[in-house]
Amino acid sequence: MQVTETLNTGLKREIKVIVPKDDMAERLNRRLADAKDRVQIRGFRPGKVPLAHLKKMYGKSFMAEVVNEIINDSPRSVLSDRGEKAAMQPEIKMTEDEKEAESILNGNADLEFSMSYEVIPAIELKDYSGIAVTRLLYDVPADEVEKQVAVVADSARTYEPKKGKAETGDKVTIDYLGKIDGEAFEGGAADDADLVIGSNQFIPGFEDQLVGVKAGEEKVIEVTFPEGYPAQHLAGRAATFDIKVKQVQKPGDLVIDDELAKTLGMESAERLREVVKSQIESQYGAVTRQKVKRQILDALDEQYRFDAPAKLVETEFDNIWNQVNRDLQQAGKTFADEDTTEEEARAEYQRLAERRVRLGLVLAEIGEKAGVTVSDDELQRGLYEQIRRFPASQQQEAFNFYRDNPSALAGIRAPLYEEKVIDHLLGQISVTDKQVGREELLADDAEEGASEETKPAKKKAAPKKKAAKADAEE
Repeated sequence: MQVTETLNTGLKREIKVIVPKDDMAERLNRRLADAKDRVQIRGFRPGKVPLAHLKKMYGKSFMAEVVNEIINDSPRSVLSDRGEKAAMQPEIKMTEDEKEAESILNGNADLEFSMSYEVIPAIELKDYSGIAVTRLLYDVPADEVEKQVAVVADSARTYEPKKGKAETGDKVTIDYLGKIDGEAFEGGAADDADLVIGSNQFIPGFEDQLVGVKAGEEKVIEVTFPEGYPAQHLAGRAATFDIKVKQVQKPGDLVIDDELAKTLGMESAERLREVVKSQIESQYGAVTRQKVKRQILDALDEQYRFDAPAKLVETEFDNIWNQVNRDLQQAGKTFADEDTTEEEARAEYQRLAERRVRLGLVLAEIGEKAGVTVSDDELQRGLYEQIRRFPASQQQEAFNFYRDNPSALAGIRAPLYEEKVIDHLLGQISVTDKQVGREELLADDAEEGASEETKPAKKKAAPKKKAAKADAEE
């Protein structure tokens, strides 16, 4: 195999590969010899088929397999020999001329193809022991735990029949039929639906109009779907709902005791409080982790400045840009509504994509040098956690998808690996703990002076805030 470099500009490489026809013939003959004892051809005893006859019958198809094998294996061997790492799978180009392709398959011509790729730049790791971060800690007070316990307990609250008019906090059982322009629409009807007035489960204005209804009453409610309603065919449209009230119930007394805890699967009220407190602490802990990670990424961003592979940046930008546009579409807004322009937004998200890719490469290099790995057990737990996000009816299908798609599974491994690298860095840098209040912990970094690479250009640009913080959150 002859390998010739035809392009070496910046991170871009192009390699021309020639496999002589004699080498191709040798590979083909080995494949034919291996198949000789396995194929069954009428008129010949097993293992007695002449190679010439076998070649006449299967030579072209076997040669096609040889070509595919070379195309699949060559990038890995070429990169290894050159001591390079490709940012993405190399792009392979070979002849599209039918006569030339036919000649190759017939063993009459050399196989020629080119490999185009971008290399991952060499990264010389710097001393990161001087990085200092502040870890914000928040002690959850007892009253906040009690408030959340009450919220959890409320889900197990009992209701009892009520005579008279419904009030906020009462539960009503209703049949409803939604209409737009007098025509019923899909998903707008239900029978025996339970609704606690004031729970904000339905669209704005719906529950308010149920205040004062009585069992047996029929009523028509007029509402307008929000502009950002997920079902786009309903967003912003006026609708009516024919309501039939079947029952009105008032809430029973909420007593947080062992009996109520048992209805929630806990052995006691004390255990219920412990579980709720642990959940709250976990949620605030995730915020603390996010803010520490942001500080580390900002510090690394200051240390490392180099050109990132353009294809990786392009892919990352496309992912960000598609999400931004989905968010705007779902909210029923435009870039003008966010006090920016599409051109300004593109420039900002392009910078964010470059930052993400560059920091991803730095973290990968740090992890490799530190021997960071993701074990099979850790990957399995990450996979199961991802699958649990799907409805139960779709979980087996999701599992099969990840099992059969290595690239999808790599998408689960990557964030696990990144978090382990962050853990490694936390053991090497200076970390100062600071006790703060809830408001300071939850304050938006984008409004507190995050780095220019991450904070949104405009305060009003809500979708930008979401994307700007993504390198710490994802």
